[in-house]
Amino acid sequence: MSDRFDLAVVGGGILGLAHALAAARGGRRVVVLDREARACGASVRMSGLITVAGHAPGVQWRRAKRSREIWADVCQHAGVRIEHEGLAIVARRAEAAAPLEAFAASEAGSGCNFYRIEDAHALFPQFKGDIAGLLWSPDELRVEAKSALPKIAHWLEDAHDVAFRWETAVTAVGDGVIETSRGPIAADAAVVCAGDDFRTLFGERLAATGLTRAKSHMLRVRYDDGFELPGAVASDLAVLRLPGFAELDGVDALRERLEAEQPDHLQYGVNLLVSQSSDGSLIVGMSRQVDPSPDPFQPQAIDDLILDELAQIFGKRPKHVLSRWTGTYAYSPERPVVVEAPNERTRVVVAASAAGASSAFALGEETIAGLFGKAG
Repeated sequence: MSDRFDLAVVGGGILGLAHALAAARGGRRVVVLDREARACGASVRMSGLITVAGHAPGVQWRRAKRSREIWADVCQHAGVRIEHEGLAIVARRAEAAAPLEAFAASEAGSGCNFYRIEDAHALFPQFKGDIAGLLWSPDELRVEAKSALPKIAHWLEDAHDVAFRWETAVTAVGDGVIETSRGPIAADAAVVCAGDDFRTLFGERLAATGLTRAKSHMLRVRYDDGFELPGAVASDLAVLRLPGFAELDGVDALRERLEAEQPDHLQYGVNLLVSQSSDGSLIVGMSRQVDPSPDPFQPQAIDDLILDELAQIFGKRPKHVLSRWTGTYAYSPERPVVVEAPNERTRVVVAASAAGASSAFALGEETIAGLFGKAG
């Protein structure tokens, strides 16, 4: 143990990198440990969309706003391309228009605009299906997560002297010592950001939080007649999925209609989310199947539900499905973020939803301030 670090971060996904950044900016010497050769969990399997609209009012929304600010700064310095900005939530039904309009008028909807039918079609001709209105949020950012995370890690290493130990499994976090598959590492404090592996480290404590796991279907598709999207796109299924809309007028009426018209979509947690890559292809998701041990299989029936919803927005299904994959993530229906303190110098941080990237950097700042104090 020749080297000694102020902080060991367990997990090289976006949440781990966010904590490493916050500590390094405070003048701490940081090491990041990950059992894989590179980040390959939920951080790179989801859409890469950093969202602001739709987070629960209060703490979660403020975290999303702050994280978005840091994301923009990190992308600039780490050489990460921002693929597009903004989010359009398309109301296919009149029942969805009311809560979207109410959201645009709320504090959390500051900067958002709601467009009625005529303006929505005129401003966004890409959307060919029936539209009852459209919410536009300018705040969202989209990155290609698979390439963005390695760039951020390299930038942390080069610009902030963060050490990385890939292919190194952590077996125990002790008092000043991190036990790993490659020998012990000395660190004064530790933050565990192990994603949906919440059973290996502090498993007994985390079991009491009610965490489970969820699986999401994802696809990359291409239309023959390519077009450019104004930003990310969601449908009125998102109004039921996103906690920021839960208490708005009209949500109950929308739920009743969706239960009658799209029961299978609701059963499998389908929430259309579309993002575009620089080559014109679209990343399309997503579903939510809750299971403590998600299986690796991707039933075509659930993919069809996602693609059918896509067709309702763009007028037809794409002819080309370029790839399919599943992502798994930690999930709690009650707590979007789980933070535990097993002892004074250790924190365990779990993003318990599919939107971990949207709050990661703010969570990193909060956790590091709690461990070391706000001064660097």
